Amino acid sequence: MRNKFVLYTLLVLSAAPALADDLGKYEDESRAIVASFMQKLMAENKKALMEGGPESAIKVCKEIAPGTANDLSRQHGIKITRVSLKVRNPLLGTADEWEQKTLKQFEARLAQGEKPEMLESAEIVNEPNRKYFRYMKGIVLQQGCVVCHGTGEQLSDGVKARLAEDYPYDQATGYTPGEVRGGVSIKRPL
Repeated sequence: MRNKFVLYTLLVLSAAPALADDLGKYEDESRAIVASFMQKLMAENKKALMEGGPESAIKVCKEIAPGTANDLSRQHGIKITRVSLKVRNPLLGTADEWEQKTLKQFEARLAQGEKPEMLESAEIVNEPNRKYFRYMKGIVLQQGCVVCHGTGEQLSDGVKARLAEDYPYDQATGYTPGEVRGGVSIKRPL
């Protein structure tokens, strides 16, 4: 019995450096995937704003963002999604337990003066059915985002009407620049 324990302990200890290497590799890959995802969304949003104003940008978040996330998920064997504590689309943006905890940590870190670009978290978590690598990059509201996510006074009548039509359960307004809007979350099965 003692020999089995010693063997198990040695196996666990010898795997620790490999696990740390995997964690670093997964973090780097996740950063690159999220950066690509966000760059595409920002470019599409900018294009939509120039062509049709804020009402057109809503379509980017409604159609292009989920489609791009699905494509990246299939391509990389992961699940990538945008989540928030105040969701616009409850079917796609509701944070799970790990994501809720992480978003609340982001809010606290930002309140303590951490720079928005540093808001990220990564870890390996055990869930009932298996282990996962979890990663999240925070999304902090920028000045231009208030046209769709700001206070009621900042939203045009056209944006309000489009949001009411496309997102009848929308909670994703009332933000001011510099607040955590949500995060881009990656879940990778191990």
